[in-house]
Amino acid sequence: MTSARDFHSRRNFLRHAGMGCGALALTNMLSEQGLVAAPIPEGKPKRGIESPSPPPPAQMSKAKAVIWLFMPGSPSQVDTFDYKPELQKRDGQKLEGADPKTGFFTTSGKLLKSPFRFDRHGDSGAWVSEVFPHVAKHVDDMAFIYSCFSRSNNHTPAMLEMNSGVFLQGRPCVGSWVTYGLGSVNQNLPGFVVMHGAMPRGGKPIWSPGFLPKKYQPTPIDGRATIPIANLSPRAGMTREQQRSQLDVLNQLNSEHRELRPHEADLAARIESFELAYRMQSTAPEAMDVNAESAATLRAYGVDQKETELVAKQCITARRLVERGVRFVQLYAGTNGGGGGVADVPWDGHNDIGANHRIAARSVDQPIGALLADLKSRGLLDETLVIWGGEFGRTSDSQGTLGRDHNPNAFTMWMAGGGIRGGVQYGASDEFGYKAVENRVGVNDLHATILHLLGVQHEQLTYRFNGRDFRLTDVAGNVIHDLLA
Repeated sequence: MTSARDFHSRRNFLRHAGMGCGALALTNMLSEQGLVAAPIPEGKPKRGIESPSPPPPAQMSKAKAVIWLFMPGSPSQVDTFDYKPELQKRDGQKLEGADPKTGFFTTSGKLLKSPFRFDRHGDSGAWVSEVFPHVAKHVDDMAFIYSCFSRSNNHTPAMLEMNSGVFLQGRPCVGSWVTYGLGSVNQNLPGFVVMHGAMPRGGKPIWSPGFLPKKYQPTPIDGRATIPIANLSPRAGMTREQQRSQLDVLNQLNSEHRELRPHEADLAARIESFELAYRMQSTAPEAMDVNAESAATLRAYGVDQKETELVAKQCITARRLVERGVRFVQLYAGTNGGGGGVADVPWDGHNDIGANHRIAARSVDQPIGALLADLKSRGLLDETLVIWGGEFGRTSDSQGTLGRDHNPNAFTMWMAGGGIRGGVQYGASDEFGYKAVENRVGVNDLHATILHLLGVQHEQLTYRFNGRDFRLTDVAGNVIHDLLA
């Protein structure tokens, strides 16, 4: 006999779900079989309800995956890729228009030359600092953006802005937006992975899914940990069949609980996370097994050297993940550079930019150069967008005697692969690298370009929250077409 409580639950379920569940299941099945390919009609933005199956891209995509090499603490543009001869000539002279409060502390107003030699490389003749000899070999595959700017001179807000488009907590990061918009290729691995050593400044909120359903949150991998992904292995003595039976019971109980709460999106995400974790137990260990690579590959990345071992393993893992269908990998790279840096902001050269950047660059140069070469040799670079940069730049005038403070007014980023036109040098900072002055590029523009390369129109990727349609690029953002192949 049907109780009033059962009837009420069933009525609630039918009223709120209706044909939706069947339609979503059918859409997902057709999508997996490649039978859903119609573009999003013009003027019909994608909106989120709970955990919708994502539509196909609105346009042909050049990139299938992203590897974002995030340099926490922020490299100095004038000591890495933005060569300024006038800065070298006028060392110690007054910087006209300098604001001592541009950075987080106070600067001297006196120009500080780079301690590094710069040389031209490749057919494109791009200038590269001596601290990047391996990366310099790939400049003809890169597009340099010399005119980036952001809005905060503090690490945490700036990292939030670089990841989510705004310097507020609670907004979805770009990796979550991408996996929400495009879904996952490999159902046995997460669509979005974050790799780090020391926890970056700002911690987990900088890669939060915000108000998007929690199924779009990343899987974090701690490169220093003995067990990089927690709780991935089953308990000792438990067979696969026993674990499957336990999970089936748990799913049944959770589903009954969810029937009474149809608007609780996090419940669906939690159920799905249990299933993904179960599937990952057989897939993730193989995907992350760096030791499966040849000895020559390990040496090429620098796994055999203490200074490069961590980032080398992270870069190999990133390549193995995108090879297996992971959509978005964000890698927080660089060891403590000393000279005023701390473990979670390795590029933060407040006291001695030369000492800091020489050590920090040493930890990433060989692994990144090997990653680009490896992706290219395997035919993966054309479909993998590689992004490099920090959360802001550094001042052209000194902090103290040898250091540089934070500078949100000018910094350099580069992109390679995934539809990028190699050998491009876009935008410019002023003659001292202090401010972006030509073809200025904000974070919204960077995000619009990344989404475009993935086949998504940034104006149409939206999610309704608190009565408003939000998007990664908010009400701004222009695709930088000059970077595109």
